[in-house]
Amino acid sequence: MLEGTATNMVDRSTTLEVGMKAPEFSTLDSEGNNHSLKELNDAGKTVILYFYPRDSTPGCTKQACDFRDEMGQLKMQDYVVLGVSKDSAKSHDKFTDKYDLNFPLLLDEEREIHIAYGVWREKMNYGRKFLGCSRSTFVISPDGNLKWVGYNVRAKGHVAKLLRELEFE
Repeated sequence: MLEGTATNMVDRSTTLEVGMKAPEFSTLDSEGNNHSLKELNDAGKTVILYFYPRDSTPGCTKQACDFRDEMGQLKMQDYVVLGVSKDSAKSHDKFTDKYDLNFPLLLDEEREIHIAYGVWREKMNYGRKFLGCSRSTFVISPDGNLKWVGYNVRAKGHVAKLLRELEFE
């Protein structure tokens, strides 16, 4: 896991794999509603939990809008989509309103869920190393096990690829 202060963290992230038990979480969305993996699994839902770096950036907007546009098909198959970033509730609300998102954005300002899923990782940009969110997606079966895992996914085309891999087409 990550140790140290927010500005001086050491990357000790884990890498989850298909078949492993998904880390439990229970957290609020930007509207104050609680979302618990256990409760969703108990209700027979398959959860698509996707992590993205930041609200309203071009790649994150593309990915969120792609999930929004496929929501009807996902709901028909009993999938629940939850987006996660370290942004604030206010930021999530603006993002949701601007792009008419039809799924919850979870709050994880302390990065606890990011760390549990191993997506808070060392990254490199223009030769500079830093810790940040690795765009990643996890599909969690109703039994709580990981059905699909994707670290470092590309925003463009990701949702279509995920649907193909989950055999929606």
